[in-house]
Amino acid sequence: MTATQLSYCGQEVRTHDHDRFLTCLFAPTAHREALFALYAFNLEIAKTAEVVSEAMLGRIRLQWWREALDGIYDGKPRKHAVVEPLAVAVTQYDLPRVLFDKIINGRELDLEDEPPCDLEAFEAYAANTSAALSRLAAMILGSQEEVALQSADHVGSAWAMIGLLRAVPFHAARKRSFLPTDLADKHGLEQGDLFELRRSDALVKVTEEVAKRAEKHLKEARAHRQRFERSTVAAVLPAVIARQYLNNLAAAGWDPLAPRAQGPNHGLAFKLFIAYLLGRY
Repeated sequence: MTATQLSYCGQEVRTHDHDRFLTCLFAPTAHREALFALYAFNLEIAKTAEVVSEAMLGRIRLQWWREALDGIYDGKPRKHAVVEPLAVAVTQYDLPRVLFDKIINGRELDLEDEPPCDLEAFEAYAANTSAALSRLAAMILGSQEEVALQSADHVGSAWAMIGLLRAVPFHAARKRSFLPTDLADKHGLEQGDLFELRRSDALVKVTEEVAKRAEKHLKEARAHRQRFERSTVAAVLPAVIARQYLNNLAAAGWDPLAPRAQGPNHGLAFKLFIAYLLGRY
């Protein structure tokens, strides 16, 4: 599939969320555009903190998207490159508004200066932003059973938690941390060390503890993998990539600042293909 063959949403996902783009290629063609619209919506919400200069402007931007959802569910979608295809997906698959609201509300934490107070709050952030997204993707692909949707939730939570660990250098360079405060205090993580990108045993211990919780979500998701047929498995294929990223962190000694924590990621497309063929993740 070339860039010129992609819709606007498809191009956005390919450029800015390439991992999820790869998983979309294993979805039935009839459902692919809806997934692109969903993931493009997520990109619009997720980048809020990066494109505004102050928190109030970010809240205004998130409110714009709430009002855009009002229009979608009232049958009067705004003319917008993402809103219009998202409206088609919402109507075609009867997607529940509450999950979109969870994603938007969850992203308000991105505009705050304080990290999550504890691991439970960290997990709640992951659930609101990423588990809700995975559940919507599973619905688009035809998953109906609650146990299957819960598996998608677990994949989404693990994906976000591991993603936040991999993003520690990015956030720290901007004097920001998403690591749970209770774990930072428990292991004696010094904010100064983190923001100066200095390796510390405390950071390693915090990372490992969060990673183990993420791994638990992946195990919970795999426990019900028989619920996903080949036509629906694309919704949970991010678990394959999340597992690779978790392995990279482990190989780096749970140090998110180590270059090895970011890769190598060779063969991901092949691993996704095998997972798709076997209906396993």
